[in-house]
Amino acid sequence: MGALGALSDERDDERRLIAAAQEDRRHFAALYERHFDRVYAFVLTRSRDPDLAEDITAQTFHHAFQSLESFEWRGAPFSAWLFRIAANALADRGRRAVRSEEAAAAVPAAEPASLPSPEEDVGEAEIRARLFRLVERLPADQQRVIRLRYAEERSGKEIAARLGRSEGAIKQLQLRALRTLRAWMSEPDE
Repeated sequence: MGALGALSDERDDERRLIAAAQEDRRHFAALYERHFDRVYAFVLTRSRDPDLAEDITAQTFHHAFQSLESFEWRGAPFSAWLFRIAANALADRGRRAVRSEEAAAAVPAAEPASLPSPEEDVGEAEIRARLFRLVERLPADQQRVIRLRYAEERSGKEIAARLGRSEGAIKQLQLRALRTLRAWMSEPDE
C-alpha cells in the first residue's frame, strides 16, 4: 500500500473513532491517547513552560470532550481542531495574564494573531511527540515516574507516596529519565 493509501486508512480510522466517541463518550479515551503527545508538544513549544503546557493540554482535552458533539468531520485531521482549541486557550491565558500584574510577570501574554498556525508547527509537534514514544524505552520505574509526573500531572510528593519511595528517590529517577531522553533525542530519528 502506498503512502496515500496509508493516509486514507488513518483518516478513515480517525473518522470512525470520532463517530464512536460522539455516540459513546467512553471511546474518547482512544482519541485522547492518540493525540495527547502532539497536543502537549504543541503547547509546550509555544509556552516553554511544562506546568502551563500540562494545564493547557488538560484544558484542551476537557473542552474537546465537552464539545465533541459539535465537531464536524471536514477532512482535516482531528488534531487541527485540538490545536486550535489549545491555541485559543493559550491566547485566553495570555489575555488574563495582562489583566493581572502578578500573572503578567510569570506568564508572557500572547495575542491570538501572534501565535503561529497549528499547521506551521506540526513538524515541531512531531519532534516532541517522538520524545513521548521514547519514554516507552526507559526502565519501568523511570517510565512510571515520567508518566505520573507529566501525563497524570502528579507532584513529586504524590508520586513518592504512590510508589512507596522517598521524594529524593523520585527526583533521582526523574532526573535519570530526563537525561536519558535528552541523549536519545539528540540521536537521529529511527
